[in-house]
Amino acid sequence: MDLIALPAFADNLIWMLHDGRQAIVVDPGAAAPVRNALRERGLRLAAILVTHHHPDHVGGLAELEPLVEGTIFGPAHEAMPVAVEKMSQGMAFGLLGARVEVLDVPGHTAGHIAYVVTEPGGEPWLFCGDTLFSGGCGRLFEGTPAQMRHSLDQLAALPGETRVCCAHEYTLSNLRFARTVEPHNAALAEYETRCKALRAEGAWTLPSTIATERAVNPFLRVREPEVAASARAHGAASADPTAVLAALREWKNTF
Repeated sequence: MDLIALPAFADNLIWMLHDGRQAIVVDPGAAAPVRNALRERGLRLAAILVTHHHPDHVGGLAELEPLVEGTIFGPAHEAMPVAVEKMSQGMAFGLLGARVEVLDVPGHTAGHIAYVVTEPGGEPWLFCGDTLFSGGCGRLFEGTPAQMRHSLDQLAALPGETRVCCAHEYTLSNLRFARTVEPHNAALAEYETRCKALRAEGAWTLPSTIATERAVNPFLRVREPEVAASARAHGAASADPTAVLAALREWKNTF
């Protein structure tokens, strides 16, 4: 399948996977970009995957629902504006020849889920909504630092080649913060240079990969001494990974 990023609002990305005939769409906060992409490519809408309940992820569902030839999948423990097949940790199903596995990743919202989509012989795609961003993570609107740390640890344990398809193009602002947290990280400096070049060309920085995020993302690196030391300097009571993540997230909120 081919992956397409459909821009929406200021910085949202609605992800579309398609095989030339049918498409899967992830977190359609707006219907128009999806309708246009389907029409331009002559695709039918096979299914929708929803990660969480925020309006910029579900706002297009009602308008797109009549077009869906299969199922709308969504989190089991969050209210949705349309009927969904309720998904939670450990569930799996097939779509367009690919296997889709569901992970519970609370933190940004209480019932947030993610989807790992794998074609036979292919590298997985991770559709993680607003839990993991390239160089960052989502704000803790409903969950706790402990929940977010567990969620991010779960995502970090995925194969390194997994392609990270998060829902916002926040990478450059996240990397400015990451460089402040971990200024001696050479991989981070190199990645920031590469991402700046991509944005200067009008290209997306996404998808990233799990291997890249392990190397550059401070929220996945809470056990690294320099990251922990920076967090301690900004209010973390200890080098405990949850305390480090909590301090980093509070710091990032006002960065």
